[in-house]
Order: sequence, then structure tokens, then C-alpha cells
Amino acid sequence: MTVNQTGNSEKVVLVTGSAQRVGAAIIKELHTRGWRVIIHYRHSEQAALSLASTLNAQRANSAFIIKADLQQHAQIQQLAEQALQVAGRLDALVNNASTFYPTTIGEATLADWDDLMISNARAPFFLSQALTPALTVSRGCIVNIVDIHATRPFKQHTIYCMAKAALGMMTASLAKELAPYVRVNGVAPGAILWPEDNTPSAIASNTQQQILASVPLARSGSPEDIARTVAFLIEDAPYITGQIIAVDGGRTHTLGME
Repeated sequence: MTVNQTGNSEKVVLVTGSAQRVGAAIIKELHTRGWRVIIHYRHSEQAALSLASTLNAQRANSAFIIKADLQQHAQIQQLAEQALQVAGRLDALVNNASTFYPTTIGEATLADWDDLMISNARAPFFLSQALTPALTVSRGCIVNIVDIHATRPFKQHTIYCMAKAALGMMTASLAKELAPYVRVNGVAPGAILWPEDNTPSAIASNTQQQILASVPLARSGSPEDIARTVAFLIEDAPYITGQIIAVDGGRTHTLGME
């Protein structure tokens, strides 16, 4: 892969799964800080177009969109190549795209395994691998959106928790392997945004209340809490690598077997 760092000197970040929700908040936060942003999406084309249009109205040629299905291995390499083609450089990668839903023992399928493992572990690894040359040139960084349940299990979500645990280990391992040129860190959200109702990943209201009751700060967080932590790791933490920061209102310290 050819890495071209000529032209526009503004730093560039690629955030996967960033047309909506937490990913969009990360895009907006870094754009506000002067970054050029690459919005990746799979299905949410209209949301991606709208977000890019808004950001480009604020600063011309500062936001790009790329469609890719990260479940398809060939499209991961294509995403990496297109990102460098549209922006000319890459300074940060945020592996945010994720699939989340329950897999109750006795009902889990091989398709569930593949879906959750690919989106939460395989795709972030191979995208990071594909973009390592560009990040090495820029002395850039990778931030993985992990989950507090990577280390503390969430009932009926065994495969998801296993996949996020793999992403957590990837964070630590790549931090060692890519040093000293590329920093690799993670952010582990707690109760930030509930999954949308009427979807396989929806969480019952009584379970939501139980979760919030275990949060010392007694409230859910916001996508902006995650976005600001990601921005900190990218911009203000040059001597931090291999770390995963929990953004969970203190819940990790009281979390048991839910």
C-alpha cells in the first residue's frame, strides 16, 4: 500500500461505524479540534451523507465518507486503501464499529459466533494491520472501543464478551508490537447509549434500571463522554500506550455477575 503524506497537513482520523451514535460523536469531537475525518458506514448512508455535509459546511473538504462491510474480509483492505486515497494520510484509527446482541446458551449459532467475532475482533485487527504502514509514517495511534464487559461478563452475552476480550488483548499486544512508532489504547464504555428498542440487542427497561443502580455516579453517560476520552488518548496522551480506560461512572468497581 502506498502512503502519501503530501498535500493537506491537517491530521486525519478514520472512525469505523461512525455515521451515528457514539461513532458520530467521536467524529464531531475530533472535527471540532481541527481534524479531517473519514466517516465509515455499512448501511447508514443517509446519516453518513448528512453528517459529512454538515461538517464540510463548517470547513470545506474536511469530511469524507466510505462504505464498507467489515464482515467481508476483502472490503477491509479496500477501506484502508480508500481512506488513504481520499485523505492522503492517516494519523489515527478508531475501531468503533461493533455488533451487540445476546447469545443465550442453548440458542447461540455458528452465524452468531462469526458475526460477533468478526465485527468486534477480526475486522479491527486486520484494519489495524492494513493501516499500520500509514500510521507508522505519521507516528499515529489506534484507539479501540472495547467494553467494560470484556473483563466482567454480561449474562446471556458470552460470545460478545469473548469478542471484546479479544479486542482488549489486541490493544495490549499491538501496543507492544507497534511501539515506539504507533500508540495503541482502548476505551471501555459502560452504560452510555442503550440499544434501540425493537432490535435483537434491546435491553429490557428493568435490566436498564438494575444496571444504573450499580453505577456510583447514578446515571448513564453520554456519547460525548466517550468522544472526549478518545480525543484525549489521541491528542493529549503521548506517553500512554497499551491502556484501556473505563468510562462507566465507576461501575467497574462494583460490577458483579449480571
